[in-house]
Amino acid sequence: MKEFKILYLYPDILELYGDFGNIQVLKYRLEQRNFNVIIDTYSIGNDAPNFNDYDLVFAGGGADQEQSILAEDLIKYKENIKEAIDNGVFFLLICGAYQLFGKYYKGVEGNIIPGLEIFDYYTEALEDRKKRCIGNIVIDVNLNGNMTKVIGFENHGGQTYNVSCCFGKVLFGNGNKFKDSEEGFFKDNIIATYLHGPLLSKNPILTDYIISYCLNRKYPDDEIVLEPLNDDFENLCRNQLLNRFLEND
Repeated sequence: MKEFKILYLYPDILELYGDFGNIQVLKYRLEQRNFNVIIDTYSIGNDAPNFNDYDLVFAGGGADQEQSILAEDLIKYKENIKEAIDNGVFFLLICGAYQLFGKYYKGVEGNIIPGLEIFDYYTEALEDRKKRCIGNIVIDVNLNGNMTKVIGFENHGGQTYNVSCCFGKVLFGNGNKFKDSEEGFFKDNIIATYLHGPLLSKNPILTDYIISYCLNRKYPDDEIVLEPLNDDFENLCRNQLLNRFLEND
């Protein structure tokens, strides 16, 4: 039986708005296709992981305090993470994790949380704590030439700048900044986004895109084609949400 290995970073610290659901959705859709799913977790104090050992690395969202706690720990693995990215390991980064892979996060009071500086974007919080990008969001995403609408929920005060290649074009909601036309960061084997929800439960096409990428990287000689699953219920929910969010747009 072919296997799929996931590393879940800081599950006790980065887990806002049901982000763990992304792991559950990946596991379900893989097991329905008879793949053996191995899920390892890493948090502060655990043995150091080798990021190259995994097919997918996942990290969820966290508030400023949580990010400041783990940033010093995460920086220890900067070179190993960069190596894994260069080797094609897929990284799915939500909200706080998205910010930590950039240059820095500047808090409301001017405090700087250093990022991994793997990518050139950076995030700065607005002085008004009550002013946040919050609510449902829909973006148009290009997955290997196939356009699909991705639905999620955003709740972030940080405004992310200098994003070179976005995850998607905003159709409804805010994005990287207030009333921005772009959301997230997407390049090759990296998806970094503010979309909670969890993201993957609302977007089975995106989930299968990630799974396909990882499996074809791991088993390049097998030409793996994913068996279709019955997504009638998911698509019914998606259509209702899309009609609600976009009908007046």
